[in-house]
Order: sequence, then C-alpha cells, then structure tokens
Amino acid sequence: MARMPSAERRRQLTEAAIRAMARDGVAKTTTRSIATEAGVSLSVFHYCFDSKQELVESVITTITDHSVSMVKEALRPRASLQETVRAGFQAYWDHVRAHPDEHMLTYELTQYALRQPGFEHLARRQYELYGEAYSELIEELREKMDLRLRVPVSVLARYLGAMTDGLTLNYLVLGDEAAWCAILDTVTTHIAGLVHEVPRTGS
Repeated sequence: MARMPSAERRRQLTEAAIRAMARDGVAKTTTRSIATEAGVSLSVFHYCFDSKQELVESVITTITDHSVSMVKEALRPRASLQETVRAGFQAYWDHVRAHPDEHMLTYELTQYALRQPGFEHLARRQYELYGEAYSELIEELREKMDLRLRVPVSVLARYLGAMTDGLTLNYLVLGDEAAWCAILDTVTTHIAGLVHEVPRTGS
C-alpha cells in the first residue's frame, strides 16, 4: 500500500465514513466497516483517529464544509442584493437535491450525538459550526457589497442556520420539488429585508 500523508489519509477515512454512514446509518457504521469502505486496514484507521468520537467530529466538520464551499462560490456580488442572496440559497438547495443522503445524515448525527453518552458536545459543536459558517459568509458579503444589517451578525447567522435546517428537513420529508422555487423566492425576499446596501455617494 502506498504511503499517504496523515492529513490526506484522515480525509480519505472521513469521506469513507460519510458514505458508509449515509448508506447504513451512524449507529450501524463501525470503525471496521469504515476501514473497509476506505480500502485500508483497521490499524490505519486507529493510527489516524483515536476514537469513533474523533471521527464523528471530523465527519460533522467535513459535511459542513461541503455545503459552505458551494454557497461561498455562488455568493459573488451580482446586479442586486436580492439576486446575490438568491444565488447563495440556490447553490445550497442544489447541493441538498444532489446529495439528500448526506443532508439526512446531518440530522442523524445530531440525534446520535445527543443520545450517546460522551458525544453530546458534538451536537453542540455541529450547530456552532453552522453559526460560524454563516457568520463568515455574512461578513464576506457585507464587505464585498458594503451592506448594513438590521440585526447583529450573530443573530442573523443563527437565524439562517435554524431556517435552512428546518427547510432542509421539510424537503427531505415532503419532497415536492415544484414548490421550492417559490419557497426560495419567499426566503430570499425575507432575508434581503434584514439587510440593505449603503447608498453610494457621487464624487
């Protein structure tokens, strides 16, 4: 087996864990099944991760990064604030539609962490990551477009996390893709109402 840097091996095992957990469920996924999914020996897994708890944290962080990177790429300034916000939501929504099992896994990870003794802090960390990711996106967009917020960044970030969390679960349960264009338009209008662009003064 070719030698691989430890950080790269951890990424390989984390992605394998995401696939295995999305397919088989968190509780049924073992360190052995993850190693098998990644095509490595169990000893390699234990070299990279001290415990399943450490792996779960890596899975949570990686899944969050998957979604955030898509939105960040889409959130480049457009003709209007409304169009910019809509593009960000659309990018996230396209990711949900393309990877429903991965998003379903996020809810299972939350429940698993809350019910598993010693793992409770991972559920909290999961939602802290959502807040941090939204805060970063808001700050970047505020700087690029010279925006003023009607609510504090921390409040808007947590609100966005709660809203997208609920909308995602609603879609995973009910489906009905035809309804989501109008739903995203409604959400965009609402969020844009909490932000406004600073008028540019003439020279």
